Amino acid sequence: MSDERLRRVRDRVRSFPDFPVPGVLFRDISPLLKDPVAFRTLIDLLEDHVRASFPKIDFIVGLDSRGFLIGPPLAQRLGIGFVPIRKKGKLPGPTESVSYALEYGKAELEIQTDAVEPGQKVVIVDDLLATGGTMCAACELLKRLKAEILECLVVIELKPLKGLEKLSSIPFYSLLQYD
Repeated sequence: MSDERLRRVRDRVRSFPDFPVPGVLFRDISPLLKDPVAFRTLIDLLEDHVRASFPKIDFIVGLDSRGFLIGPPLAQRLGIGFVPIRKKGKLPGPTESVSYALEYGKAELEIQTDAVEPGQKVVIVDDLLATGGTMCAACELLKRLKAEILECLVVIELKPLKGLEKLSSIPFYSLLQYD
């Protein structure tokens, strides 16, 4: 992986202290999304990683909401479909749901019950791994549908919050890590 390409992405992440609550250092990808060269570089890097790691994938699964910004262009590049996991009450039809704790509250995620078939191979994508609650909940939903989770993939990992520990044996990859 090119250090220059990684730097181009890292340079477009900015920090906001005490957001959304005091004590949280928020890593904002908005500047990355505004810069077409940096965003294309991000998708290039993720595509390179996924292609090198997994010869067969059925779907990219994106988490509400910033996983929806990264997942569809990545899926398009890979020539596969995109499946959303949304906040409760946003999906029509039969759904499977799970409640989980966030670093600053509680939430609930849902997936449509027919979103994936048993045994289909998926990579879960989000912008950030903090305490791991959202990613762990997404994994639980996909396990209930009997999908094969190849990897959890994020742009940013906040290492001090130890979210990776919650994922236990599920493969994980982060493009950028912050201590």
